[in-house]
Amino acid sequence: MIPVPFDYARPSTVEEAIAALGSAEEGKLLAGGQSLLPVLRLRLAAPTVLVDLAAVPGLRGVHLEGNDLVIGAMTTHAEVAASDLVREHAPLLAEAAATVGDRQVRHRGTIGGSLAHADPAADLPAVAAALDATYVVQGPAGRRPVSAGEFAVDLFTTALAPDEIVVEVRLPSTAGWAVHYEKFHRTAQSWAIVGVAAAVRRDNGGIAAARVALTNVGPVPHRARAVEEALTGAPATPRAIADACAQAAAGTAPVDDLSASADYRRELARVLTTRAVCKALGV
Repeated sequence: MIPVPFDYARPSTVEEAIAALGSAEEGKLLAGGQSLLPVLRLRLAAPTVLVDLAAVPGLRGVHLEGNDLVIGAMTTHAEVAASDLVREHAPLLAEAAATVGDRQVRHRGTIGGSLAHADPAADLPAVAAALDATYVVQGPAGRRPVSAGEFAVDLFTTALAPDEIVVEVRLPSTAGWAVHYEKFHRTAQSWAIVGVAAAVRRDNGGIAAARVALTNVGPVPHRARAVEEALTGAPATPRAIADACAQAAAGTAPVDDLSASADYRRELARVLTTRAVCKALGV
């Protein structure tokens, strides 16, 4: 298909981008375009203006601020995966970013674009939820923080106002944590039928803390609090981990679709959560 006609804006500042969004009947941001362009081609979106962020400085890169890892929204998946700072302070994010799509998607797609698209089958929103990320968004009134748990509110729907932009993602350092991202998909490069982001901190042979979030078991990323509570204080053994992860599907809302039934996704949630935690701990 051919997209509907739209105006094109290429601002040079975040403020100009916000103004362009605010003046449009329906504006869309173009970051890497790996999610947006297919939607435009299928006419699932019909913006009146496309606001290209490629020329806006300051939205790309990784640095530390105190105990927080700060990642610019226009940083690509490949840059996230290759960053030494991300590998040290958010190893779960680096591992997951390396699995996104294919090489082209990873070199064009951006972390901010993926998070703002809020696809329930995307890898990075669940990782951000597991790592207690904070999204910094900017609009006409300035900047404001939004926690990962509050950002995605429904299917492809976020807490962003129509004239707000994600400018950076902040993650508290998890240096030294054991991590693993496990996902199941039928073919290479396809969306995860279910994915699990797991980060655990070991202490004296046991599990001192755990963070677990699931991909594609509902309209928004699912933080598996029951699993986290069951893992905390448990011994780092396969049996104890399997018992704790039996609750992985609790509170989820998977759907039946062409890829899998809801029951199949619930079983995958249990199996993949167990596998992710075991692989993270090497047991």
